[in-house]
Amino acid sequence: QVGSHHDGMHYFPMDDDPNGHGLLCINHEYVDPDVLHAAGPTLVDGQRPTDEVRKEIAAHGISVVELRKTNGSWGVVPGRYNRRITAGTPMELRGPVRGSALVKTRYSPDGTRARGTINNCAHGYTPWGTYLTCEENWAAYFSNDLQPSRIDARFMTNNVDIAVPREQARYGVRTTSSRYRWETAASGEDQYLRFDVSLKGAAATDDYRNEANGHGWVVEIDPFDPASVPVKRTTLGRFAHEGCVFAPPQPGQPLAFYMGDDAQNEYIYKFVTRARYHQGMRGDALDEGVLYVARFNDDGSGEWLALDINDLAFQAAAAAAGVEFRDQADVLVNTRLAADVVGATKMDRPEWGAAHPQTREIYMTLTNNSSRTVDTIDAANPRGPNPYGHIIRWREQGNRAFATRFEWDIFVLAGPQGDSQVLPGEGGPALTEDNIFASPDGVWIDQFGIAWIQTDMSECQQDTGPYGENGMLAANPITGEIRRFLSGPLNQETTGVVSTPDGKNLFVNFQHPGDRSRAGNFTSNWPDSGTVYRHPGDPLPPVSPTGPRPRSATVVITREDGGVVGLS
Repeated sequence: QVGSHHDGMHYFPMDDDPNGHGLLCINHEYVDPDVLHAAGPTLVDGQRPTDEVRKEIAAHGISVVELRKTNGSWGVVPGRYNRRITAGTPMELRGPVRGSALVKTRYSPDGTRARGTINNCAHGYTPWGTYLTCEENWAAYFSNDLQPSRIDARFMTNNVDIAVPREQARYGVRTTSSRYRWETAASGEDQYLRFDVSLKGAAATDDYRNEANGHGWVVEIDPFDPASVPVKRTTLGRFAHEGCVFAPPQPGQPLAFYMGDDAQNEYIYKFVTRARYHQGMRGDALDEGVLYVARFNDDGSGEWLALDINDLAFQAAAAAAGVEFRDQADVLVNTRLAADVVGATKMDRPEWGAAHPQTREIYMTLTNNSSRTVDTIDAANPRGPNPYGHIIRWREQGNRAFATRFEWDIFVLAGPQGDSQVLPGEGGPALTEDNIFASPDGVWIDQFGIAWIQTDMSECQQDTGPYGENGMLAANPITGEIRRFLSGPLNQETTGVVSTPDGKNLFVNFQHPGDRSRAGNFTSNWPDSGTVYRHPGDPLPPVSPTGPRPRSATVVITREDGGVVGLS
């Protein structure tokens, strides 16, 4: 079975028929217990039934699915590559955090292993053909009952209660019950107790105080080796990863991977490998390099600030802020704090990134930010509050991905006709009734240079705004032309898009249709109710509250004339 709530995905072609046979890797961000369980979730005497917890853990993670196109239709091949990687799958920690005292647990006393991957949102892939899945809102899966901290006060974030370690407090680990209360599973098994990250024993290896530190990473998976162990690449930093996209590689030059931290007033990051790109390069290249965070200057310039304990500028910034880091592992476990220290630019929820294959520009969606005020706006985040979001882009100095300076501009300010603009720095037009959108989330630039923009509007924006349902738009990054391509079913998020190498088969995900559903009161029956898409102004589709439950799904789009999807 595939998991729940499809999100980012990538298609890996097979050599025998690249455009009709391949592996599709799909992220499964989270679960909706009200829909996942026939009668909804239950809690008995403060405990979750173990079978319900087991099912929810199994529905998280990643699906590797072998697909083949036969007589014009895609279907699943029951082959050896099909694989589920879940919130309980054993994984390896690599990079500077491996073996650190900050990741030692009862499960892994030597700090080399972790269990599972959770809240996998956007994704990436590597030039050597592996899949990168990114852990986003993982912090809410854990709880801490506020026992006295084992961390000296010198290592705490300023103005944060010292009862909560900074590696939990800065990320929002809960001090009440966790999101799904997996730690209360009735069986009391170790695999469930680990979601309670409070102090229980005399040492870290006696309990799971460090379990949350094993999450918030980019995870590398080899889809072509079902026996391989997924690897958490800690050099890429720990935060609410939305995605991880690399700049087009140049032989003999370092690789650069770009990432957004999806939370209000968080940051944009870049990781540059120490190794230089060459044919035969493998994942170990991700274990050595430098992690940077972006500062966007108001004059359209920008700089990458190293988060490296051996960097003199970083050392000076930490000293000036009165923050101490013990080693590089401490810097990476506390990536957000390190970015605070160096004075990076706080952004309006950085989400997906995309690299233009021809121009080498990097695009990143900034979904929205209700907490930004007029007093805190800057040139890169020009609206306060920002309910509609925008897309920013930059070009590295000299078109060198490893450069530490760049030039940036805003590609589009999303929103209604009266508060939107394409290429505002060039005096571009406002969006029109035919292409208005809000809350850009996903972005992917295909091999032909088309920028596919996917939206994640709130229920309120969908219900009361002029935009209709969440959907997908096609944009020309050069001219700024934007066209609405599709609208999705009721109350879902359109997220995840990729094509076959010839561009003639486009895979798109619709996540959590009818996301206000409760057991016995479904607000959507998609996809069993048929393919119902609602454009702005269309009436709502009929819904049977007790009919088929709504489910996330992947759809495949082809042209009737067999041409490339998106090209006129």
